Amino acid sequence: MDLPHIAAAVGMGPDARCGIVDLGSNSVRLVVFEGRGRNPAAIFNEKAVLGLGRGLQTTGRLNEEAVPQALMVLERYHAVARAMGAAPLEVLATAAVRDAENGPAFAAALAERMPGVPVKILNGQEEAAYSAEGVLLGFPQADGILGDLGGGSLEVVELTQGRAGASESLPLGAIRLSDRAGGDVGRARGIAEAELGRLPWLAHGKDRDLYLVGGAWRALAKIHIAQTSYPLSIVHHYVLRREEARDLCGLVAAATRRTLEKLPGVPSKRLQDLPFAAVALRRLLRATGACRVVFSANGLREGWYARHLAPEVRREDPLLAAGREMAARYGRDTALPLALAAWTAPLFPEERPAEAALREAACWLSDIGSHDHPDYRAEQSFLRVLRQPGIGLDHHERAFLALVVALRYEPELAAPWLATARILLDSVTLRRAEVLGAALRLAYTLSGGTPALLGEARLEMTGEELRLRLVQGGGVFAGDSVQRRVEALAAALGLTAVVELAA
Repeated sequence: MDLPHIAAAVGMGPDARCGIVDLGSNSVRLVVFEGRGRNPAAIFNEKAVLGLGRGLQTTGRLNEEAVPQALMVLERYHAVARAMGAAPLEVLATAAVRDAENGPAFAAALAERMPGVPVKILNGQEEAAYSAEGVLLGFPQADGILGDLGGGSLEVVELTQGRAGASESLPLGAIRLSDRAGGDVGRARGIAEAELGRLPWLAHGKDRDLYLVGGAWRALAKIHIAQTSYPLSIVHHYVLRREEARDLCGLVAAATRRTLEKLPGVPSKRLQDLPFAAVALRRLLRATGACRVVFSANGLREGWYARHLAPEVRREDPLLAAGREMAARYGRDTALPLALAAWTAPLFPEERPAEAALREAACWLSDIGSHDHPDYRAEQSFLRVLRQPGIGLDHHERAFLALVVALRYEPELAAPWLATARILLDSVTLRRAEVLGAALRLAYTLSGGTPALLGEARLEMTGEELRLRLVQGGGVFAGDSVQRRVEALAAALGLTAVVELAA
């Protein structure tokens, strides 16, 4: 399949844009997605922190000061989405609008300013369902409890091997919890504990994962990333052990505003709400008994996007889909990756299914530097893979794939930009990356990046030897570069290289 057809297959291009406005208690955000691929590609993402739900607990109404600002911002979002050709475009309003006395009037005023755009006020169960679909788009086999913390509410959902179960919406959003507690963190602890105590099924999360969604909780992750000098500043798939999460929450909940201001990575617009987000998380950890916290950048908006995907696209492996999508954008021949996967398979006779999928993904990504400057192909490809928006990749998978693709381009091994991968990977995985990178380097030297020429060569491991068999009279031969690279591959495997011609 050629590149234009692959591009169409993964749903890329300006003819397939859609937009979602997430109208929350604290912020309002427009996201425009391009395409209908398995991994959402957000090409526009703008947020305004308005505090629409601040004071709702006391007044029963939306923040009167924020309402005109919200209408003005949403008029802009309508204009942007229309200019970008986003269709469908929809507004999803959550806790503040559904709970406020003047919520329906606000929604009606909004509909007048955004003609033709559906404005949907979600109930708590609907909000939880959207959040669960968004998380499952990035964690297809998620198993544990999902918590989505907004400004007005906390949605909790039980996830079992990729399926959503019991769910509930609680009045424990960071703004609402602060309002209910009168700004007192101590009182907030009791309120959160009482609300969570009404849901005995949360205890099903014991020794499982707790998946966290929401800007305030992502801010906690950013604090931890900055404090620990973690090498990858990506919140999605960032993981904390239970003890680490409890310690972080304890630090933030007890901190004064001045102390929080001095912490690295703290967003200034969330300073007021962070202690209450920390309280909610610590009490949720206690209620669930979760062993790990896993942060998700996916939530309600991605859940909305997921509902616009074809069923066969939703069923795709997000790891392999990310590889195919990048190959369509940056590669030369989309027939080559599967041939590479078959060609490299003899080198990994005992790999598990997950390792085989990761190797296939590396083959899909292996030519994404083909259009870059030759002096920067290795580094550019490494960073492109490491920082890609693929939602199904955890940090170790990113590091492995990035290192393999960089090694395919034969970089300086002491290059400082390779350090991120080496920090994130253990010695066994590093060795596997080195072997696969060397194999791909040899494959491209032999084939010029074409499946036909790759078919003129094959690898075999027999005893203590790595044997490269070349078809006599074909378009490949054992020149100096081939000899050097097959020897490097053999050395990575601890074998002796042998090159022979086959009739």
